[in-house]
Amino acid sequence: MAQEYDLVIVGGGTGGYVAAIRASQLGLKTAIVEKGKLGGTCLHKGCIPSKALLRSAEVFATAKKSEEYGVVTGEVSYNFVKIQERKNKIIDQLHKGVKHLMKQGKIDVFEGTGRILGPSIFSPMPGTISVEMNSGEENEMLLPKNVIVATGSRPRSLPGLEIDGELVITSDEALSMESLPESIIIVGGGVIGIEWASMLSDFGVEVTVIEYADRIIPTEDKEISKEMQRLMKKKGIKIVTSAKVLPETLSKENGVSISAEVKGEAKEFKGEKILVSVGRQANVEGIGIENTEIQVERGFIQTNEFFQTKESHIYAIGDVIGGLQLAHVASHEGIIAVEHIAGEDTHTLDYNLVSKCIYSNPEVAQVGLTEDQAKEQGFNIKTGKFSFRAIGKALVFGESDGFVKIVADKDTDDILGVHMIGPHVTDMISEAGLAMVLDATPWEVANTIHPHPTLSEAIGEAALAVDGKAIHS
Repeated sequence: MAQEYDLVIVGGGTGGYVAAIRASQLGLKTAIVEKGKLGGTCLHKGCIPSKALLRSAEVFATAKKSEEYGVVTGEVSYNFVKIQERKNKIIDQLHKGVKHLMKQGKIDVFEGTGRILGPSIFSPMPGTISVEMNSGEENEMLLPKNVIVATGSRPRSLPGLEIDGELVITSDEALSMESLPESIIIVGGGVIGIEWASMLSDFGVEVTVIEYADRIIPTEDKEISKEMQRLMKKKGIKIVTSAKVLPETLSKENGVSISAEVKGEAKEFKGEKILVSVGRQANVEGIGIENTEIQVERGFIQTNEFFQTKESHIYAIGDVIGGLQLAHVASHEGIIAVEHIAGEDTHTLDYNLVSKCIYSNPEVAQVGLTEDQAKEQGFNIKTGKFSFRAIGKALVFGESDGFVKIVADKDTDDILGVHMIGPHVTDMISEAGLAMVLDATPWEVANTIHPHPTLSEAIGEAALAVDGKAIHS
């Protein structure tokens, strides 16, 4: 028998389950269809497991230099099986929490693959959801007034570079490795590639990063990229930029080898494994989009500012629509979509105000425009920069590399962007995000009294530096 809902969400990742909770709060009868596990990629194959491994790598790296802190430990080693067990324990705990939230919100969860059907006896419009149950039971038919597609994304590969799950892997396979290789080639020096490079290097793996662009983390401010490259090389990571990988040269004899065209010359690289990290592609296949008027361009579902598709009762959020493929973005997109469905007076999302983080060692965080972007948009800019080397708490931590940089409009004094590289900056970026939401000026940030000694003092000093008034430089 078909079941009726106000809203059915196809995909139970971060965007999907957050949208479901908000819908429940607004009194909508809601269901989620999820073919894997609630929490999706972020919880099971992305944000959480990778950060758990990064934390273990950070502890190991710190322990190896503990004598610098006056702590004598003897020889330090790691047990990768226990590291994976700790990661899995964290995932399990959070997974139970998400399931509890679904029960608490009286949200029905269907474990299976959801597919949008076209107009039928059930509905004159496309949107009926057929669920092929994982259990093998008869398909469930769900009759929603509204649908949110939140099917997420998966790792992309390069044409001709086949992922075999053993020697040539993506982050999905890397997260479940039972042991670490002695050496690895990482194809792609973006966010995910640099996080893996940092983590594996801290565990003692010999790492080579091959990046197509002329610098690693190319979406960051140029000064951030330059500093990250310097610090990655300091770790012993080999960085190769302006390099075009040649998939046809892949060899799997005695590990792996592959060539890349670097400045017109083919160079060979060898390792035990290759980790391909060249972005993610949306999961738009097999969900019934062809039964609707939904538009897909460049592999992503097209929506308006409230995340409606061409079918006004079908919405889409998260990685499946492209843009900023971040868990916290998907969550906010889901909330906006649900509030629009419910007729609430909701806001639209200003992606320029979204904070973005890289959880490498050192960390990177940014919000707003880079210096180059600000110039390209015609702003008359001024900048302030302050090093962690002059911050007492950074010296106490033993992590004084990096800096905070603020880009501001010289004409209006508005902050246009804030960029950080250094210790724990992912925990500090929200202050900058709030400053931008409130249209703060560097003067206002500088006159926010930052407690001493804290790492956040670098933000206040960078704000002073915008007008040449930094105290400790």
